[in-house]
Amino acid sequence: MNEDHFSSHPQDEKEREKLPPILTSSASRGTDRATKSHFTFSSFISTINQKKEAASSRNLASHLVKQNGKSVRELPPICPDVRQKQRLSIETLPPEMKAPIPPEPVIPIRTKTVKEFQEDMEKAKTSGDWTSVHDFYLTTFDSFLEVNAAFKKDANAPFNTIEDSGINTKFLNAVYDSILSTPPDTQKAVLKGIINSLLREWKGARTKDDLRAYFTLVQNPQYTSTSTYVIFAHLLRQIATLAEADHHFLVHWFKKLSQRRFKQLVDRLLQFISLRLFPAKSEELPPMGKCTWWNPSATKVLALLNAANSISNPPIIPFTDFYNLTLDHIDIMEEYNTWHSYGNSHRFSFCQFPFILSIAAKKTITQRDSEQQMISIARQSLVDKVSRRQRPDMTLLFLNIKVRRMHLVSDSLDELTRKRADLKKKLKVTFVGEAGLDMGGLTKEWFLLLIRQIFHADYGMFAYQMDSQCHWFSSLKCDNYSEFRLVGTLMGLAVYNSITLDIRFPPCCYKKLLSPPIVPCDQNTPVGSAAVSLDDLQLVMPELAHGLSELLAYEGNVEEDFCSTFQVFQEEFGILKSYNLKPGGDRIPVTNQNRKEYVQLYVDFLLNKSMYKQFAAFYYGFHSVCASNALMLLRPEEVEILVCGCPELDMHALQKVTQYEGYTKTDPTIRYFWDVVLGFPLELQKKLLHFTTGSDRVPVGGMVDLNFKIAKHEVSTDWLPISHTCFNQLCLPVYKTKKELKQKLTIAISNAEGFGME
Repeated sequence: MNEDHFSSHPQDEKEREKLPPILTSSASRGTDRATKSHFTFSSFISTINQKKEAASSRNLASHLVKQNGKSVRELPPICPDVRQKQRLSIETLPPEMKAPIPPEPVIPIRTKTVKEFQEDMEKAKTSGDWTSVHDFYLTTFDSFLEVNAAFKKDANAPFNTIEDSGINTKFLNAVYDSILSTPPDTQKAVLKGIINSLLREWKGARTKDDLRAYFTLVQNPQYTSTSTYVIFAHLLRQIATLAEADHHFLVHWFKKLSQRRFKQLVDRLLQFISLRLFPAKSEELPPMGKCTWWNPSATKVLALLNAANSISNPPIIPFTDFYNLTLDHIDIMEEYNTWHSYGNSHRFSFCQFPFILSIAAKKTITQRDSEQQMISIARQSLVDKVSRRQRPDMTLLFLNIKVRRMHLVSDSLDELTRKRADLKKKLKVTFVGEAGLDMGGLTKEWFLLLIRQIFHADYGMFAYQMDSQCHWFSSLKCDNYSEFRLVGTLMGLAVYNSITLDIRFPPCCYKKLLSPPIVPCDQNTPVGSAAVSLDDLQLVMPELAHGLSELLAYEGNVEEDFCSTFQVFQEEFGILKSYNLKPGGDRIPVTNQNRKEYVQLYVDFLLNKSMYKQFAAFYYGFHSVCASNALMLLRPEEVEILVCGCPELDMHALQKVTQYEGYTKTDPTIRYFWDVVLGFPLELQKKLLHFTTGSDRVPVGGMVDLNFKIAKHEVSTDWLPISHTCFNQLCLPVYKTKKELKQKLTIAISNAEGFGME
């Protein structure tokens, strides 16, 4: 059918002469397959280059005609809106002026079933005669038309919905599961057919059948081999350049893939990007200069899969499965600066697609961005000092916080309020009356003690939720929300200075913290109000969320049996206060028809409206330190990891990366130490971590990033172990027995606050 179409156009006939010799299914049956083994994929590239040269020659010729024609004037370019109007107005033309619309091609009927295909495969494996299987693969992948004929549930049914791709998934999976076990000439025949299909459909998808073909071809497992990457790259480019409406269909079709198939496709794309950046053998792939569009195309297709994963509830795979760890080894700041300078314009940067960047890469970006801001602020302070002919003082380079242990919260609040202009300088903490020099350890201790006091129940700022074991903002009204701003500032300072905190907020807190990720210029714009659902409430107040779920599932008469209205009650200082969820809510009964609205308004009230002023102060405090475009790269879950570090302590991992000074890992004292530590309960392990590093949290990179060291302390064994928290170093005397080591270590780590000086 396609050949009949091409034969009616002499110009197309000439173009087809330039194509590599691709055998059709009818011609191949009588051809010796031995000739197929000489196939190379370079012909695909040369063919496309020839087409580009021919197109540019035609453009050049028309350009010369314009230059020579005196009566020809330059016409303004037609904008997309004008083109759209012209398309819409074609119906107003008289019939004799309308171009004939080509009819939709009729898809041939293919009747092979999964069972028949599997029987053919078994016969071929048993007899060694692969003719039937070879012919099936050759025909099936010869064109987009044949792909639809083979895999579409009903060949000539439209299936123009996002919910159903119309593909016979079971049959497609059977064909792809078997393809890598077929002989090499059959696999090459499939790739030839795909080349043929891509050349025919070069102008992009026109129908949903074309989309179905792309959806089918991109799942081909042959693309795990670098020898197929040239073909894979061109397929990805065609998919990436489809219209947004076509992408919308593909996203919803990808969502229907099984978890295993979905993960395989994601991994294949990540591998493609990695090997294009760092090929195992340089000669395996074309020069990078000629393939600059490969990774942008692959990343854009990966973005469709990420979108499909995001709209699935629950997600098909964890968001971390989209991380490409290879990108940790490129110049990530160059990518960030490119994105920062050009945004989402034509200049590609991986930062345009932050889902592909690992948390380690994002941590690097936030740290370097913070360092650059610190240097810039410090430099400006020095310049201002010199310009006023004053002597520069090195203390200008730091945010110097001086506090008394007995007045920790009030002193900290006063210091941070007075020095608000210095928040983006490097933090240094001094405890009044103590001789400690802050090389990082005192800063960690200040954070730890301050957070512990602020979140204490007696302080009343946060309510501890026993069921979910997390803190949530108190909804009690007050005259001054500055202390909530202080907590936000503390979190911002922790991220800015790369310090992890022991804060237990629910996930929706970090979602709200990024709503929006950049502080709006208009002070009247609401901040910290995120779209929340019953799932979010489940992680804060699980018992209440369960009750609301029961209300939604209740099969009786809600209005008569519950007697509820759109009004809720909260106790404040012993007084029960009522709040309407909507205007006139106390007069609107909750019914079977409006109960979903009631639940949504109630959840929004609890997580947004009831504590809006408290959270807004917290939001502004955090962003007063961390205001940066780097925040736009982060998911809420990733902000939580940057703030709190990794939640799990792995002492076996710490043992593997520990460095020794004066000891070796086989010394008796070291063996006693690890026997004792690995047998400690979690609480004592956290105390050990706090004793040696100043924090009981594990950094983003895990135990490896701690740079933990055990040094020999040449003193009497009557001494307790000591530590240098600035350097994450434990100084351990040479204890003779495990019992003695355990006793002295437990005493030391259980009494580890301050320097004991007043």
